[in-house]
Amino acid sequence: MEKKEIHVRTGKKEFDEFYPLIRSFLHKARMKMVIDGEGITGYRTPDTHSLWIRDFSDILRAVKYFETDLKSAVQHFSDTQSKSGRIFDYVTVYPEKLPCEKENWTKYVRVPVEADVEYRFIKAVFLAWQADGDDRWLEQMYPSMEKALSYVLRHKWRWDKEHDLVKRAYTIDTWDFAYTAGAHDWLQFQINDRTFWGIMHGDNSGYYEAFSIMAFISRYLGKEKQADRWEQRARQIRKKMNELCWNGKFYTHFVKLTPVTIKGVDENRQLSLSNAMDINRGAAEHQKAVSILKEYMKRRRQTSAFSEWFSIDPPFPDGVFGDAKLKAGAYVNGGIMPLVGGELSRAAFVHGFERYGVDILKRYFDMISSSGESYLWYFPDGSPSTKEASTSPEASSADAWGSSAMLYAFVEGLCGIEDNSKLFNTVRLSPRWAAAGVNKAEVQVNYAASGKSVGYTYTQERDRISMDVRCAGGDVFFHVLLPEKRKIKAVEEDGHLLDYKEVPVEKSRYTDFQLHKKRKISVKIFLAREGF
Repeated sequence: MEKKEIHVRTGKKEFDEFYPLIRSFLHKARMKMVIDGEGITGYRTPDTHSLWIRDFSDILRAVKYFETDLKSAVQHFSDTQSKSGRIFDYVTVYPEKLPCEKENWTKYVRVPVEADVEYRFIKAVFLAWQADGDDRWLEQMYPSMEKALSYVLRHKWRWDKEHDLVKRAYTIDTWDFAYTAGAHDWLQFQINDRTFWGIMHGDNSGYYEAFSIMAFISRYLGKEKQADRWEQRARQIRKKMNELCWNGKFYTHFVKLTPVTIKGVDENRQLSLSNAMDINRGAAEHQKAVSILKEYMKRRRQTSAFSEWFSIDPPFPDGVFGDAKLKAGAYVNGGIMPLVGGELSRAAFVHGFERYGVDILKRYFDMISSSGESYLWYFPDGSPSTKEASTSPEASSADAWGSSAMLYAFVEGLCGIEDNSKLFNTVRLSPRWAAAGVNKAEVQVNYAASGKSVGYTYTQERDRISMDVRCAGGDVFFHVLLPEKRKIKAVEEDGHLLDYKEVPVEKSRYTDFQLHKKRKISVKIFLAREGF
């Protein structure tokens, strides 16, 4: 099979070189393991030689375009699933704690305080199937997916029956060590009778997305009753999450079930990283998404940090989670994370803040193009993480997690190519080049695992936007950003007038229309100035 990859041509360096630079980081993060005689391909977390399903499920949003082996790692997490349905956090064949650990054994870990692992497994299965298209494999994975979610819905550590929401130990957002009020002498990964319990919004938005994926897959596989049940589950958890966790501006960091006070901490003021993810997972409806984005933009104006991509803001007092290195502004305690920036950018494109989305991508490109490096986190002054400053054993300069989030925003947000099913059979095209000052663009996106692709050329002139599209021949839904102060006169496809809608998204305007069962499409959107 001929290997194809993304290409974007606009004549602007920050966009034309965006993918190749991020691809170089992802290439360095690729890892191969052999376990029980079987080869496994994955992408490592930036701070250790391990394959974490948590990071990998997000990284798949980017590597699905060029990686040919998407299933082996996901399959391995399924194959090692426990009888209860629990999924391991990570697997490694690399000695982690040198020099005391020298064995080249295979090691599996599930951090007990983690409540997010199973929804990430569901997302990983979906993304691997989306690009590979193997329906038989999806059918085989389905029981494992059901089992994983059943574990979360039933286990006393995961599900709060009073609120019908996922609970967890008191951690910093989605991270894996808990607050103990000084009862533990280092990072606490265990659950015990002193655990402080609460509801964290990001877990519940993750399971909202997982339940929605299960509904989609169930219906795709002809399991209508299961699909209805998962849709009901998704509606319920979204409703409960928004009732309990929304504070009027964004999602409260941690809604406490166990009474506890940390001096100087107000969880209602802490803007934590899952807020941006809540938007992209669909748990935050448009008005809440707008409010979250405005809060980040406000904090950007007010902060002395070089960026607003906070892991959490304000941070916790220095060292209260058991490690002196977790001071304010370090790592997940207020460090600046490209992972957050990528999620914010993608959310901004979708919810009417397109220029903000472009601004984030350009700032990130400026940062990585000047250094040739991307780190998982940075101090507020812009200096990168180091081994000495991190609680983790490494600090890689090729951050796959954050850079993949930026590529996710670039492809789906700016280029505007979203696969709403598999193999680009149902595509949403939302080119937003008007927000980036680009009048001509050529975009090609491919799935290396299946050879499927979609691409378009885009030309904006004074009185029209022209697009030539090459696709899989399924359904194409257009959602095209209009230039400022322009309205639509007509939409044509090969000389035939099409029905369309003009759709406002905040102060932006889009034109929406559909075409079906065509592999080559040529459309023209005729424009007029407002007021004429």
